[in-house]
Amino acid sequence: METSHTQVVIIGAGPAGLLLGQLLLKQGIDHVIVELRSADYVRSRVRAGVLEEPTVRALEEAGVSERMERESLPMSGFDLMWEDRALHIDFALVNKITRVYGQTKITRDLMDARNTRGGITHYEVSDTQVHDFDTARPWVTYEKDGKRYRIDCDFIAGCDGHHGVSRKSVPREQVQTYKYAFPFGWLAILADVPPISEQVAWINHIDGFLMCSLRSKTRSRYYFQVPEGEELKHWDADRFWAEYRRRLPESLAHKLVAGPALEMSITPLRSSVSAPMRFGRMFLAGDAAHIVPPTGAKGLNMAVADARRLYLGLRQYYAGGHDLGLLDSYSDDSLARVWKAVRFSWWMTNLTHRFSDNPFNRQMQLAELEYISQSVAAQTTIAENFCGLN
Repeated sequence: METSHTQVVIIGAGPAGLLLGQLLLKQGIDHVIVELRSADYVRSRVRAGVLEEPTVRALEEAGVSERMERESLPMSGFDLMWEDRALHIDFALVNKITRVYGQTKITRDLMDARNTRGGITHYEVSDTQVHDFDTARPWVTYEKDGKRYRIDCDFIAGCDGHHGVSRKSVPREQVQTYKYAFPFGWLAILADVPPISEQVAWINHIDGFLMCSLRSKTRSRYYFQVPEGEELKHWDADRFWAEYRRRLPESLAHKLVAGPALEMSITPLRSSVSAPMRFGRMFLAGDAAHIVPPTGAKGLNMAVADARRLYLGLRQYYAGGHDLGLLDSYSDDSLARVWKAVRFSWWMTNLTHRFSDNPFNRQMQLAELEYISQSVAAQTTIAENFCGLN
């Protein structure tokens, strides 16, 4: 077995792992990233695209914001729509703005910057295992090209997603996982067609939620609610466009431009939070610690916030004196923020989706939407939560 040493081993080359790695590179903290998938696979994954202000600032701090600043679209609010009604949630209420910039582009920006600076990433590894993370001398093993490797380190950052090895390596009695599965999913299409609106729209339709979003002025991503267990094989682009158009309000339907699908997928909607997020010298970040339905546009932003918070702790530790202060508070501080984001995503999902055939539930949604339309305080609360709580 070939053995080496570094200060931090990052497991997973998703946004959390890559951003943490880029911040550590700029600080001169030695680290290695190990990733199960190939670089091409990581680079091509299609995910969310709404960036909160703290996420934008973190990318600027990491030195990977040049293309984002050039190509992203400002998002100064969004529309809530139901029946024949439309309400604009204006982010000026909280003096903030978000940006629309696809996660795929962020991943590419981070990978390109890492390659430029000579960051070490081992892709297509297998049988990754974490060892002795409850001691002062953790280590990680993995296999690549038929050879076994060992990396001794000071800390492990588990950024390998909900199904990754990091969280699964923690004894069950040491972690509490809170789960909730919504009884539906989202069918999504990505297409090179102009968006029907410059405003992202969350639409409550009696037959199920739908969403209009954009990646650029020529690329759109649309979603609508499908029953739990729906299979992608039953859908093609033509059927998607027909159902999507049927649910659109009349004010938008005539603007819809259909086109070939670049990508189609079905995403189940669920929430999961694992606590704590620190186990000795191993820290969980991003989807390894929590997942949320995409209704509140929080997943990517939560991962970025975790990565930056962990970076600050590691920077403090290596600045001199091996101060563990920020690392010791990482889990509590992160979970306080995480639960607020989970709550908002849960609330937005309940507001906009069809849960049952019970007409009482429908009337409660309509009453809530009517109240929001008449209350600046309610609209301000939504804007504040959407743009990101500290």
